[in-house]
Amino acid sequence: MTNKKKVLIVDDERNIVQMLTMLLETRGYEVLVAENGRDAINRAHEKPDLILLDLILPDIEGLEVCRVLRGGNGTRHIPIIILSIKYLFEDKIEGLYFGADDYLTKPFDCEELFARMEAVLRRRFSLNDYFADKEPAILELRNIINEEKISSVYQPIFYLEPFKLLGCEVLSRPPIKSILSNPDVLFKTALRFGMYSNLEMLAWRRAFEGFPSFPPGTKMFLNCNPYLIESPEFYKIKATFDECNVDTNNIVLEITERSAISDFRVFCERLQFYRNSGIDIAVDDLGGGFASLESIIETKPRYVKIDRHIISDIKRDSLKKSIVKFIVSLCRENRILTIGEGIETKEDLETIIALGVDAGQGYLFCRPAPDIKISDIYIDLYQRLGIKAVTS
Repeated sequence: MTNKKKVLIVDDERNIVQMLTMLLETRGYEVLVAENGRDAINRAHEKPDLILLDLILPDIEGLEVCRVLRGGNGTRHIPIIILSIKYLFEDKIEGLYFGADDYLTKPFDCEELFARMEAVLRRRFSLNDYFADKEPAILELRNIINEEKISSVYQPIFYLEPFKLLGCEVLSRPPIKSILSNPDVLFKTALRFGMYSNLEMLAWRRAFEGFPSFPPGTKMFLNCNPYLIESPEFYKIKATFDECNVDTNNIVLEITERSAISDFRVFCERLQFYRNSGIDIAVDDLGGGFASLESIIETKPRYVKIDRHIISDIKRDSLKKSIVKFIVSLCRENRILTIGEGIETKEDLETIIALGVDAGQGYLFCRPAPDIKISDIYIDLYQRLGIKAVTS
């Protein structure tokens, strides 16, 4: 059995295909080839580890192929790098929105291609190693749920002008010494073995128990996989809030992994059910690997969170600025508040304020912690950055 990573090349230019095939094979990759969009969609079900996708194809545009693959049950998690003969930042923006992981212009440097491929492959999350023997993972997951071994940390989100507290994102943490100590691994394990609903409800109950004493009206942002909303157990969400005596007007469901939405009609109907209960909706990681304008159009969120990879070092990147300008314009026209994620430097903060982003979170303000004192954060920010907060 081969351990080679498998790459699907989607391109109708024979010389490009031959060149890429030779380069990839000499680096130890197994190569699949599709000469048009329809063939690419079919061959993607052979489960390649990565797809190199040309924008211009003889039958279907590359962006449409990207959209179809991102919506397919068996293909949505395959990393995609778009290859284009010319650089147009409009194409790159659109490619990111359709779910591409990276964008490279032809002709490209071979070492840059391999570096980007490896970076994308490293970012791709795979559970295969964790399930070589699934029994320990199942037993540990059941133990975590039954013994309620989940803790919560909180990261504040601030309006930027004027500077004041908007809310707090809740992040769940499993036991440090557990074989499922990585939160991403834990929740994906629960999804795989049919225990996601029980785990998520436990995580939320623990979050409510430990939520810091913040001013009235502080929003609580809870990560929520579409699976929970689409599943027959979707009613558990509202029931959990009622049981914990939580004011739903202060709850924001932050929709993650939007590529996992299988039926937008059912999904959006159930989102409306929650809105009618006072719950707000946020779309997470806009501009990231699974970002899609479709998710904004369909879910009509109250908040949109701009992916940290776009915010990072934005002052020096004109493309990132263009993307943020577009997002801010779109959201303002539709009364959606924008939140910049992963703010780590004062330069990032000043740039997104100038671009009109409404709110932000990141290490510049505060790292996630189990006990947050907003007054201490305000004092620290004033001393370090000269930021004066509005506290009334």
